[in-house]
Amino acid sequence: MRRDVRLLGDLLGAVLRESEGPGLLADVEKLRAAVITARRGPAPARPPVPPQVPAGDAAGDDIAALVASWPLARAELVARAFTVYFHLANLAEEHQRIRTLRERESGGGPLRESLTLAVAQIRDAASDPDVLAHLLAGLRVHPVLTAHPTEARRRAVTAALRRISVLLDGLGDVPGSAAPAEARRRLREEIDLLWRTSLLRVKPMEPADEVRTVMTAFDETLFRVVPLIYRALDHVLTGPDSGAVPAAAPAFLRYGSWVGGDRDGNPFVTAQVTRETAIIQAEHALRALENATERIGRALTIDASVTPPSAELSRAIAEAEGAHPELLAEIVARSPQEPYRTFLLFVTERCRATRLRNADLAYPEPTEFLADLQLVQDALASAGAARQAFGELQHLIWQAQTFGFHLAELEIRQHSEVHATALAELAGVAGESASARELSGHALSGQTQEVLATFRVIAWIQGRFGIRACHRYVVSFTRSAADIAAVYELARLAMPSGRAPVLDVVPLFESGEDLDNAAGVLDDMLKLDPVAARLAEKGRAVEVMLGYSDSAKDLGPVSATLRLYRVQARLTAWAAANDVTLTLFHGRGGALGRGGGPAGRAVLAQAPGSVSGRFKVTEQGEVISARYAHLAIAHRHLEQVTSAVLLASSPGFSGSSGPVAEQTFAIANRIEAAALRSYRSLVDAEGFAAWFARISPLAEISGLRIGSRPARRSSSAAADLADLRAIPWVFAWAQTRVNLPGWYGLGSGLAAVADGPGGLDELRRAYREWPLLAVLLDNAEMSLAKTDRHIGARYLALGGRPDLTALVLTEYDLTR
Repeated sequence: MRRDVRLLGDLLGAVLRESEGPGLLADVEKLRAAVITARRGPAPARPPVPPQVPAGDAAGDDIAALVASWPLARAELVARAFTVYFHLANLAEEHQRIRTLRERESGGGPLRESLTLAVAQIRDAASDPDVLAHLLAGLRVHPVLTAHPTEARRRAVTAALRRISVLLDGLGDVPGSAAPAEARRRLREEIDLLWRTSLLRVKPMEPADEVRTVMTAFDETLFRVVPLIYRALDHVLTGPDSGAVPAAAPAFLRYGSWVGGDRDGNPFVTAQVTRETAIIQAEHALRALENATERIGRALTIDASVTPPSAELSRAIAEAEGAHPELLAEIVARSPQEPYRTFLLFVTERCRATRLRNADLAYPEPTEFLADLQLVQDALASAGAARQAFGELQHLIWQAQTFGFHLAELEIRQHSEVHATALAELAGVAGESASARELSGHALSGQTQEVLATFRVIAWIQGRFGIRACHRYVVSFTRSAADIAAVYELARLAMPSGRAPVLDVVPLFESGEDLDNAAGVLDDMLKLDPVAARLAEKGRAVEVMLGYSDSAKDLGPVSATLRLYRVQARLTAWAAANDVTLTLFHGRGGALGRGGGPAGRAVLAQAPGSVSGRFKVTEQGEVISARYAHLAIAHRHLEQVTSAVLLASSPGFSGSSGPVAEQTFAIANRIEAAALRSYRSLVDAEGFAAWFARISPLAEISGLRIGSRPARRSSSAAADLADLRAIPWVFAWAQTRVNLPGWYGLGSGLAAVADGPGGLDELRRAYREWPLLAVLLDNAEMSLAKTDRHIGARYLALGGRPDLTALVLTEYDLTR
């Protein structure tokens, strides 16, 4: 990695010299050397308690003076140079991760957090040989991609970095100085292009831009990695026979998307945007399936005399010839005596017709496409061509099962207050028992019209692409069953002359109070007639979403983590008591202050019984590019999550239970109470919101064109912390290098136990025995490692509130 950073840094230096002259590079090097010198100086003394507000230090003041001495234009160029440098350094780190993965894979033994290890552990622990088969039959891993604005890079920048990544990969292990001249020339050309590309968006992002960004992840990585992860599991299950026998690995992945569907606080996501999003997704799914089918079909040059087709395949070809004689004649002319190739090329044409809306030839639904693929697979297997049946063709079947014709299940999200406002307006216009027909002649507000149009577009999507394409409706800030009933009532009113769309309404519990009341709300929800009818249709399956970002902003990271765990345990017990199959949908962000962190370990830290083979989670912003920009990293991420879901769902999984749990919960309660007091004493302090706005680039972050959604839920410009979204809250603290949402309050919480009976020994035992506490502390440790007390203190001092600065630094020192 050091070699790669040096190579890329040297090439960037050459670009700067060539583009801007030697002066800019000299200023960059002067600043870099000054910071390195300051960092390598004597270690700072232990901070005083209570901490002093820094009066400044010689090295820091000299660096600040250097930057202040430059004209604004030069300072911007220097900042731009460092930004490009850090992009390149991060790219080198990504390559090191891939290099490390490959070295571990070639080491002989199974990787930690791998499917191989998970399956072996389950087999060893299970007394019943059917346990693994049962787990696999119910396995479902469901990532949901969102457009939350946490990816600050432009698509043009990520595209440039992707090209540089490919070139760097091509160098292999060649030392930078020995890299071929042409390779260095191409790298320098791409770095020069990156330097000249605007790093900031000139115009605000629109929902369509966000849809295109997510489509890039599907096209370049997800569609390719999905069959590879299934094949990896199949290798574990069937060994060297994988690819020559029927697949044992099920298609357990399902992707969802909020992009183009999440309208909570985003007025730019309209019914028309949702409609266009569904069309774009289907276009990408059908094109990908079409290309894969054509590739496999053209390669399947199996002669009928060597491998005769089954009667079923022959009959299908004859039926196709009868319905489309000219098309079949053209295909057969290119592949005579090759029935498998003939039929798959015919299937390709049907895929193309589905994409182009040619009704005579199109597939009405993906199940028919799948049936045709499985017909070819069965024919090949029965003719003895097992490797052709269960190799690449199986990959295509897995892709079709996972993505269908819709690519990702589009989910709608809206705030409960919007529904309540719309219902109140409708009742005022046409009375409490208004029918859809009675409303048609009345003038309604733009917001209410848009709410009703959303339900009509859901019905349109279901009619065009199937119910699976769009049927979940997430209600933000669900506080009662009435918030769920409102959605069904609005859906009824939206359809004056047609059937309401099929809906699975998903309550989203976010604040501390709402999390505590979740089970009671669900009790009342089950009594609603539309919910009862839907439960009967789908085997009493219920989905509940838990919000990590807003709960952490409301309660602090410690209390939110522990309260979410308790809610999971309570909802698991509630599901068992009500004979409900529960799926918990985890609304996690990428940053540690929004529920982020290593995904596999997070799964294993869930409350016992709460996973049960089903794990659904949001993946957003920078997480999408971090996890899905490279095939090897995407594969590793999905393997870690899947192996954790299998382990957490297995009967032998040792979650926190019994006497150990009772003792640990007592410790957790003491930690939580003290942590919550510490956190609320800070954020409830008089003038805190205004102080936070002064010490951080909150206003600048809120104005960045990194997402279509506003930074605040309402249009009020007042400094109200409750109205501020969790993303700019976390983002602003990260820019100050304080990273407060990832650790604040933990020090007070741990001290409350360490200073009592049992002391540190009790904490250490809980850390060893309870996965959740281990994850909580390890994530906080990671956040503290990214915190810079020295720089953070300078930011805090900008607020002119030494009392608040002292609170933050005292808690930092205690937590550390």
